[in-house]
Amino acid sequence: MTPRSEERGVIGWSARPDEDVFAGGVALEALGLDLQVGFRLAASLVLVVAGLALPVLRSEAEWQGPAPPDVAASQRDLVWAEHLVFVYPLWLGGMPALLKAFLEQVARPGFAFDAGPNRSPWQKKLAGRSARIVVTMGMPALVYRWYFGAHSLKSLERNILGFIGIEPIRESLVGMVGAADPARRTVWLAKLRRLGAKGR
Repeated sequence: MTPRSEERGVIGWSARPDEDVFAGGVALEALGLDLQVGFRLAASLVLVVAGLALPVLRSEAEWQGPAPPDVAASQRDLVWAEHLVFVYPLWLGGMPALLKAFLEQVARPGFAFDAGPNRSPWQKKLAGRSARIVVTMGMPALVYRWYFGAHSLKSLERNILGFIGIEPIRESLVGMVGAADPARRTVWLAKLRRLGAKGR
């Protein structure tokens, strides 16, 4: 649901398919919901992707057709926002299928991009927005980044968000989530809160 304020702000999508208190906390802190630091926000939104009605796209015709109601509402929220936050766990080396389905639905031609005239470069229709991607995982973050190359994260940054004009894109990798004690989790959340308060 789009905020009534005409000012633009931050919107975050929590893409943890199941209910997870820590993942929810990550989403809230990354958004910097304590806005007393003075960042230029009218409001922040946290949307849980699992709560949206997202039919699977099965053809190009469906992709180019009218957006379902939940998708159209998310598109309006995206237009309102000036900073986007995506929070998701690493599943099988990449983003959960629900988040991929969400991005496929939202980033439709005519809304997120348009082909340029006479085969010129496409028009990135969501330019002017920044993003932060927060990925939680069971392995050490350095292993994902350096040994596995963080390929799925790079694909999201370059081939999806960058393709439609979103930049700069920053990232936070939170590793060893399952083995972390409460003190360590508190440190992570505090760091994300500081970033979120700055709209970063």
